[in-house]
Amino acid sequence: MSESEQNKNKKWHSTEVESVLDKLKTSADDGLTEDEVQERLEEYGENKIPEKKKRSALMRLLLHFHNVLIYVLIAAAGVTALMEHWIDTFVILAVVIVNATIGYIQEGKAEKALESIRKMLSLEALVVRGGKRQKINAEQIVPGDIVHLRSGDKIPADIRIVQAKNFRVEESPLTGESTDVSKTSDPVEEKAVIGDRKSMAYSGTMVTYGTATGVVVSTGTNTEIGKITEMISDVEKITTPLLQTIDKFALKLSIFILIFASAFFAFGYFFRDYELVELFLATIGVIVASIPEGLPAIMTITLAIGVQRMAKRNAIIRRLPSVETLGSVSVICSDKTGTLTRNEMTAKTVLTLDNEYEVEGSGYKPEGKIKKDDTEVAVGEEPVLERLMQCIRACNDASLDKKDDGEWKLEGTPTEGSLITLSYKAGLDDFTPKRIDDIPFESEHKYMATLNEIDGKRFVFLKGAPETLLEKCSKQAMADGDEDIDQDFWKERMDNVAERGQRVMAAAYREEKDSKDSIDHEDVEKDLVFLGLIGIIDPPRDEVYDAIEECKEAGIRVIMITGDHAITAKAIAKDLGIDDGKKSITGAELEEMDDEKLSEAAMEYNVFARTSPEHKLRLVKALQKNNKLCAMTGDGVNDAPALKRANIGIAMGIKGTEVSKDAAEMVLADDNFATIVNAVEEGRTVYDNIRKTILFILPTNGAEALVLVAAIVMGITMPITPAQILWVNMVTAVTLALSLAFEPMEKRVMELPPRDPDEPILGKYFLWRIFYVSVLIGGFTLLLYRIMRTGGLDLDSARTIAVNTIVAGQVFYLLNCRKFHETIFTREFFGNAYVFIAVGALIVFQLIFTYAPFMNTLFGTSPVDAMNWLYVAAAGLIVLFIVEMEKLAARSISSMNKKSKYAKSN
Repeated sequence: MSESEQNKNKKWHSTEVESVLDKLKTSADDGLTEDEVQERLEEYGENKIPEKKKRSALMRLLLHFHNVLIYVLIAAAGVTALMEHWIDTFVILAVVIVNATIGYIQEGKAEKALESIRKMLSLEALVVRGGKRQKINAEQIVPGDIVHLRSGDKIPADIRIVQAKNFRVEESPLTGESTDVSKTSDPVEEKAVIGDRKSMAYSGTMVTYGTATGVVVSTGTNTEIGKITEMISDVEKITTPLLQTIDKFALKLSIFILIFASAFFAFGYFFRDYELVELFLATIGVIVASIPEGLPAIMTITLAIGVQRMAKRNAIIRRLPSVETLGSVSVICSDKTGTLTRNEMTAKTVLTLDNEYEVEGSGYKPEGKIKKDDTEVAVGEEPVLERLMQCIRACNDASLDKKDDGEWKLEGTPTEGSLITLSYKAGLDDFTPKRIDDIPFESEHKYMATLNEIDGKRFVFLKGAPETLLEKCSKQAMADGDEDIDQDFWKERMDNVAERGQRVMAAAYREEKDSKDSIDHEDVEKDLVFLGLIGIIDPPRDEVYDAIEECKEAGIRVIMITGDHAITAKAIAKDLGIDDGKKSITGAELEEMDDEKLSEAAMEYNVFARTSPEHKLRLVKALQKNNKLCAMTGDGVNDAPALKRANIGIAMGIKGTEVSKDAAEMVLADDNFATIVNAVEEGRTVYDNIRKTILFILPTNGAEALVLVAAIVMGITMPITPAQILWVNMVTAVTLALSLAFEPMEKRVMELPPRDPDEPILGKYFLWRIFYVSVLIGGFTLLLYRIMRTGGLDLDSARTIAVNTIVAGQVFYLLNCRKFHETIFTREFFGNAYVFIAVGALIVFQLIFTYAPFMNTLFGTSPVDAMNWLYVAAAGLIVLFIVEMEKLAARSISSMNKKSKYAKSN
């Protein structure tokens, strides 16, 4: 194993600094020599993500032709070209090209996930080489380089901290954590997940406070962000359930058409006295009649309409078939921070010795009451509470500003923001005591202290970690004076607040007897008065509660996958109704599981905490192994591999990184989890409308094929020609079928469970309907043709009536298809105006087809008398009422079966 491979597998976070420097053969004071740098550049390569060759625009266009049904259509075009039926050829090819072009334009935004990650890398870095500090291009950094970091720097590589002073790093793009984290040089446990590796600073994250010196341990693709890049590259794209279903349907339809056409040819050849060429042309006519040429284009347009509908509801779809996938998902894996929660720390609980207070409101908007026992309190009448509020207001470097648009903006850390917002709610927004001196927060001391002057008196205020402040306090504050501190009491209260998933902060103070002008750590080591505890949480979004409840009603399971601590995750999950909050599983536990055990855990647990990007990806795969259609929401770089692997990845539009957006199929423009529910409704509606379209189009093809077959069996002249067949197929598809794409959602669509991905697009019942409607329309067409021919009407006129009979049957059958099972005769009959616009347009087309001289020449048609239109309309009306009667009978049978099952169960 090479040295670079050995370094790649090292647990740097758990190794002592001296050992790290020794293994990397470098010095904290002098760094590497130029010769060593060159050697390592050759061994490790530059500190950048290799660019992947992109697909050309032509290749992306050609991929839209990669579909079984498209192949059938291209074959049909080839056959008609051999027959020199050029009109048929050009019409079919036009359909294919239009279909591919629409898909290409709609999905034209190329994936940029890898490019976005590359942009996250630092441009320059301050390093020590040969004992001298120098700024270099970040791409030239190698393992063993000594790097100096300060507030505002973007970290250029994965770095093991050597020295740190008040060093804090914002890692939310990588870990999902909502607050910046303190870093030290102390090693951590070997099994610690990324969010707990306090001794490491990772490439692509940002320094928010303090300074540090570190040694580079990983560069390029060996960094954590580089590993994510490799995962994105390696992740297998999942075919959407719609494409899977349509591919199966197209394959079965193609096989059926070929078998049917072969049987038709054999019958004509062996049992009828047709010439071989004539029989061959008739067989081609059957094939052309059986292929639904307009279906791919209609499907694409229906999906595109769904995209537009979703965009109006703040859900932006990047890949067309993903529209329908949303309606099929059975599990939504959601990141907690910024997705289920606001990503704005909020104080929710205040504890003093005598009382517990609840704080209303969320985020940094200083609106909300402070209550005790459900009653609003006046802070001025609660002396201990008032002093605590003064403490967190004075001992605070954050500020809140109200913008012109009425929104409040925080300047400072999220934790301090939550405390200053709390003080504003207590009415202390104008409380600005003079600050004489302060002790800044340092990770090794875990507190901040200030010396302030209030009404001529001087006070020391402290805020920080409860366990640290308790050690410094000898007294605890009471309304009528101070008493000796009860350490056990406060530790019990700390545990109680922590169990609610809240981060606990403490406040303490001391009134100074003399007028001192400065403070240091020794001044705050003892004799302080403990004021109380503050519970802080990143609160759930208000609208998420209803969204999760709707997901449950729709049979969709919601799983929380987060980098946050288990106790916090369980509390949020319980609050939102995701789980009962009793159990969760951590990233460390997942590390110990093989794929089989993980597959079981994925079905048992709804809360996954302290997870890394690899865990999220494994969880998505485990759910898919259990035949679950999985959606993944997220906003950080860490979510990108799982977003890409999931059946549908959902990124946040406002707070989401470009990496997550480019890896996802859908982007929420408002970062609102509730928008997912709207998108699921639209997804289910789109799938229903595609099924309605297929249910409508296929009887046209069936009727045409049956007419031709019957003519061969009966030994009569063909009632319709191939060109006329193409005309019917195209005008009904373009006008009538397209109107079904605008059908609104049917009742109970969100009360049904997600559909089985293996479920055929048309079940036995709908196949039965397609068969008998084909027989009805084909039968009436053949009947009217025979009546007209027997009555002495010429061939062209009889064929014109036959074509119009098929079209009339389709017009009235279109109304039937608007509802799968329910009657169409309801108050919603005129609910889709596009249906009636389409019918009007089709009537105009058919009048032109029948009476325009150039159409008579092109398609072999002839003008017909007005009386003949009555026969045509009557045939269509009969189809309408027969199908409605059949739906009524089916509903009655279904109702009786349900009653029978209920009676047996009782």
